[in-house]
Amino acid sequence: MTCNVVLMSSSYTMLIPFLPLYLRNELGTPEESLNMWSGAIFAISFAVCAVMAPIWGKMSDSKGKKLMLIRSSALIAVTYFCGALVQTPGQLFMVRVLQGFAAGLWPASLALTSAYTPPNKVGVSMGIMQSALITGNIIGPLFGGLLAESFGIRTSFFIAALALCVITAITVIFIKEPPKVQDGRTRVKVTYSALLRRDGVGILLIAAGLTNMVIMLLQPIMTLYIAELRHSEEHLILISGIVFSLSGIAGAIAAPLWGRKGQAVGFYRTMLAALVASGVLIAAQFIPDTLIPFAVLQFCVGLGFSGIFPSANAMIVNLTSPLERGSAFGMLFSSQQIGGAIGPLIGGLIATWINLSIIFMMSGTILVIIALLVYLKAPASLKVNPQKAAKETPSHDLIDSIKKQAAQDIASGVDLDASRHKNQEPDVPEVTAPDKDAAAGTGSVVAGTIYGFGEEKRYHKVTAPDEK
Repeated sequence: MTCNVVLMSSSYTMLIPFLPLYLRNELGTPEESLNMWSGAIFAISFAVCAVMAPIWGKMSDSKGKKLMLIRSSALIAVTYFCGALVQTPGQLFMVRVLQGFAAGLWPASLALTSAYTPPNKVGVSMGIMQSALITGNIIGPLFGGLLAESFGIRTSFFIAALALCVITAITVIFIKEPPKVQDGRTRVKVTYSALLRRDGVGILLIAAGLTNMVIMLLQPIMTLYIAELRHSEEHLILISGIVFSLSGIAGAIAAPLWGRKGQAVGFYRTMLAALVASGVLIAAQFIPDTLIPFAVLQFCVGLGFSGIFPSANAMIVNLTSPLERGSAFGMLFSSQQIGGAIGPLIGGLIATWINLSIIFMMSGTILVIIALLVYLKAPASLKVNPQKAAKETPSHDLIDSIKKQAAQDIASGVDLDASRHKNQEPDVPEVTAPDKDAAAGTGSVVAGTIYGFGEEKRYHKVTAPDEK
């Protein structure tokens, strides 16, 4: 999965930062409409993806996560190949529409990874996935810049299509579908309205969407702003790729550290810290009028940004059961795509009428406001300390021993209720009668997990219901 994410991210970032130059240099877009075309072409893919992501997420829960990985990677490979053949801005616009339909590779990857991750390793796992994503963000602009300088941006599209074909092959050959989790809620239909009503999910979706809006405010104009700082367009693609990669290098270093810290002190706290740090540093990019200090700040911005989405992803994992994760990550990805659709349009309008540097001040201010919103509106379910919750969770060995004991009791015909009173230990929690429906719906379940309360709550030794 890590290899897939690196290839996915690098193939994307070897193309997207250079689309404005592709429009101007190879598709003949007039200078006066360049910013508007750039904004529209960036935005349309996100807009379509925002509609499709929840659908693909739902299908990953019902049809299989591996199938969604294959679907997305194969279709994106086709869109990259088509992108290399276009001749006009309108044709590129239509390719980006198709790319929006194909998208969903990243949330499917997160859902599949989380299915194999134990609860006490969620933070580290999400940090590693984010680090793989950022590693691709380093490789992509550098490799894309070199290819574009040497052979043109069309060649980059062909190489990106090949990378997605490799992802498809790796998924088919090496990745296995995770086993279906059987618990008391297997027969309960997962609905988006129920997920949205769950404490903490709504505020995470809003924060993720606004954060991605900020990112996409900046991305379409970054290359043009670098040219403005250098007062020259000589080797612009290569230098832009290097500057883009600086934030990626910082993020690859910091993302696992954010994950470990979140596991220790709580992902809510790390998300707040990352939002504030990123906001202050992006706003500071308004100040430099030369490239070197701007590039240094770009590296520092990567240190902050790399803690936002891993924290949000980890909190989504803690708020949902494995049966819901595809849908939940689909909703999270959809909110990001809505922000991604709005950001380029706003950035394009601002770049057309206002100085480009103003966008950095606006973006930093928005991130600080997002942090304030999360601080004021986050429910208690988001503020749970994972380390403390893990200490309160019974060990897997204890649960397994209880299961085996129950099986032996049933097989030998021993009365379960009498056996429970005989062997019950004082430090083992017992689910009382009012909790049985929430836990399993019957008195016959011996062990399981309750989700949706900000942490996984283990229950076991459920009292058998009254025979009447």
